[in-house]
Amino acid sequence: MAASTALLTDRYELTMLEAALRDGTAQRPCVFELFGRRLPGGRRFGVVAGTGRLLTLLRDFRFGDDELRFLRDEKVVDAATVAYLEGYRFSGSITGYREGELYFPGSPLLTVEGTFAEAVVLETLALSVLNHDSAVATAAARMSIVAGDRPLAEMGSRRAGEMSAVAAARAAFIAGFDATSNLEAGRRWGIPTMGTAAHSWTLLHDSEEDAFRAQVDALGHDTTLLVDTFDTRRGVETAIRIAGTGLGGVRIDSGDLPVVAAEVRAQLDELGATGTKITVTSDLDEYAIAALAASPVDSYGVGTSVVTGSGVPTAGMVYKLVARQGGDGTWVGVAKASADKSSTGGRKTAFRTLDHGTATGELVVVDDATAAPDDARALQVALVAHGEIDPAAEGPAGVLSARAHHARVREELPVRALALSRSDPAIPTNFA
Repeated sequence: MAASTALLTDRYELTMLEAALRDGTAQRPCVFELFGRRLPGGRRFGVVAGTGRLLTLLRDFRFGDDELRFLRDEKVVDAATVAYLEGYRFSGSITGYREGELYFPGSPLLTVEGTFAEAVVLETLALSVLNHDSAVATAAARMSIVAGDRPLAEMGSRRAGEMSAVAAARAAFIAGFDATSNLEAGRRWGIPTMGTAAHSWTLLHDSEEDAFRAQVDALGHDTTLLVDTFDTRRGVETAIRIAGTGLGGVRIDSGDLPVVAAEVRAQLDELGATGTKITVTSDLDEYAIAALAASPVDSYGVGTSVVTGSGVPTAGMVYKLVARQGGDGTWVGVAKASADKSSTGGRKTAFRTLDHGTATGELVVVDDATAAPDDARALQVALVAHGEIDPAAEGPAGVLSARAHHARVREELPVRALALSRSDPAIPTNFA
């Protein structure tokens, strides 16, 4: 049996539940919406990621004996609330943007419909997953755009929490990375894994030559040798002398990368290793990758920057009540009106307007089941229907589907969306 995810939440979700059970509003039908008021960091678009993870975690959102005992012992909620939670199962519905989809300010990324009691307790879990994963995916997409056809590997596990690292590898793969160094991400989500050796491997041996020979003996001539532990030029010479001109690749992890990469390419060609590829690492981000566009580099390894959202570690999304059923059975749109934190009430339907295949706007229709306009693409799909989770969004198959969807919709972006500079969103959000 999987571990419960029910306590991956904030205390006030359960204290609100307790109060709602007391005053009779707990069973009032409600609509909650997860969205971002803005795109943090001056990004021009965002990438939805984490949906499949959230659905898997929702399956295990159950209060077992250990969770209920903790709530009783710590007096978090009263006995009546503990009794309610003992039988908690989300039986509502969730619609949302497909994983891998692009989003903009005000996009209704998730719409959670159910009783107040059922839906309010999902707030923290939904936000913690989508805020993290979407921030990573957005950064990864920017890196993928500037990398072009050159492969990208995610190598940031040592710069993140152990479970955040797995989630980050998944989000980066959806947004265009090709592989990860994280084995758990490979096992759990079917992401290709990669990796050969670190500087410690070279330092373990009596000489760089001994280290290279041992690696080639173990992994074959198609391996990638790390050539900059001591002197890069000498490392390249030793690598080709040991492995021959059929060496698969060399990795550079230090120095002025555009200059060093050019020097290494020239040296490899002089030695006859014209097919040996060059991989660069060393604190890369989207700006460093863009600066290497004209350099003779074949692939990139990115660590810290991608797993931390390249300076934007959270997507800044919120989870708000936007509609509730009144005492007479009619639906009432509700919204927060605080300064700088206002939102738009009502259940929403979202479309991406297009002009000859290029995105021109985000159309959000409020309280109206309007069909998609002729020049628009519907953005929301059913994820959970009456408590039943769509299995197609989960597991490795869901990851591959999200990756393919992202590649398709990224082609809709206008050219101005591809720039790295801080700016307004690439397309406007229009409410109707």
